[in-house]
Amino acid sequence: MDTRLPEPDDAAKADSLALSRRLADEIEARGGWMSFARYMELALHCPGLGYYGGGSRKFGASTEGGDFVTAPEITPLFGQALARQVGPIMAAAAAPMVLEVGAGSGRLAADLLTALRASGATPAQYLILELSGELRARQRDTLAEAVPELLDRVVWLDHLPERFSGCVLGNELLDAMPVHAVAWRDDGLKERGVTLDKGQFAWSERPAADFLVDAAAEIPAQAPYASELGLVAAGWAAAWGERLAKGALLLIDYGLPRHEYYHPSRNGGTLRCHYRHRSHDDPFWWPGLSDITAHVDFTAIAEAGHGAGLDVLGYTSQANFLINCGLGDLVAARHEASEASGLRASSATQMLISPNEMGELFKVIALGRGVATPLIGFARGDRLHTL
Repeated sequence: MDTRLPEPDDAAKADSLALSRRLADEIEARGGWMSFARYMELALHCPGLGYYGGGSRKFGASTEGGDFVTAPEITPLFGQALARQVGPIMAAAAAPMVLEVGAGSGRLAADLLTALRASGATPAQYLILELSGELRARQRDTLAEAVPELLDRVVWLDHLPERFSGCVLGNELLDAMPVHAVAWRDDGLKERGVTLDKGQFAWSERPAADFLVDAAAEIPAQAPYASELGLVAAGWAAAWGERLAKGALLLIDYGLPRHEYYHPSRNGGTLRCHYRHRSHDDPFWWPGLSDITAHVDFTAIAEAGHGAGLDVLGYTSQANFLINCGLGDLVAARHEASEASGLRASSATQMLISPNEMGELFKVIALGRGVATPLIGFARGDRLHTL
């Protein structure tokens, strides 16, 4: 545990203890062992108690009580650049519809709607799939302040539509989907799960089930080695093979192609937790108070989409994607407006595109159907060949 983590307040501790009892009860009901994927699911999404299911603030600066900042929180230029790709996807699909899955604070939705309206491509509907009541309320407040005249076009969903045409967005969505923790040992593949040791949550290994062995068959790992399998994220991507009639998914997240994800130097995996703008590696520290994430295996996402009948339309770094979408022109326009505005835009943009910030770690992948026109976000620097 990172001893530098701020001490939670009493109310937060009480919620965490309630979630801990819920987790412990299920572990005992399962015979004393729970897969880490299930633990992560409950820690993040248990209604009323999980990280996203509870009421604490997640997005925003530490001074606002947030745990992390996403690209739309840094600058509206992110949404403005993204709009230059969303508009053509809607046009290619002949469907002026956007579906954002997990819309965070609502900042990206507000910036996209503003930019799309300015370009004459206002969507007929902007759908948001958001299961957290607290986040829905925050999204509504953000949109009511930024684009009140477009609020009637925003519709919140409780589940994904059976069929959809248009543009699907997922910004930092896949990294929060539960992962199976696994370990390659001399006597075979093990699944790392959660047990109780003197009343405390602890790691425990057992032989991996056949579906995990099958999923790990293509991974170039040699024992001893520990990492994760993002089966939930891959399954989510594959499900769009049935849901997407025409259009494309744009998925933006931190991650790697498979050969880099499972590199020998990355032994131990990519699992990380985030609390009050501090990162730590103990998912059992006050369950429900930290975000739990893992990098995305973009090779698995591409394979899942392609296997479900979708086209893999592009894959590149966030920096390449935003630059291809005209981020430089947007910054230049800010400089023309005023020196102060230009300097602020340049500083914020560096966080989005610098290799030492989000530019290289974050990637963008597009999966689609019926989109014949090449996507501008991948015009230069497409890395499909690396997957």
